[in-house]
Amino acid sequence: MNHDGRWLRSDEEALWRAWLGVHARQHVVIARDLKASGLSEPDFEVLVHLTDAPDGQRRLSELAAGLQWERSRVSHQVTRMAKRGLVERHDVAEDARGARVVITREGRAAIEKAAPPHVARVREVFIDRLDAADRVDLARILRKLVP
Repeated sequence: MNHDGRWLRSDEEALWRAWLGVHARQHVVIARDLKASGLSEPDFEVLVHLTDAPDGQRRLSELAAGLQWERSRVSHQVTRMAKRGLVERHDVAEDARGARVVITREGRAAIEKAAPPHVARVREVFIDRLDAADRVDLARILRKLVP
């Protein structure tokens, strides 16, 4: 990383702070709504990845890659979720270090309950505030920011 001492200009700093503010406000609203449904954001994210899999399961390493989390973070999250009956963790016979995470009936019921109000809130605070051209532009810009 180049640390050449280039400070942000005032317009750049204002843009950065605006981005941080928008992200923080939307994050708080979304997290509060999910918590009301009985799920944390990490719970919801894990369950989304599992329900996206045709068989409702993923290897722990696949889950970590999809979530862009460290494997240890996923492992701890899955352990917490398993204690609540949302997922099950199974060892992979052919790989002593591997594990498979499977959504349970309770996990599927929890995400089916949480998803409709979550999607409605995402529409309210994000999607519906942008017109079609804004969404295209923002998607293009966001692709530039993904490393």
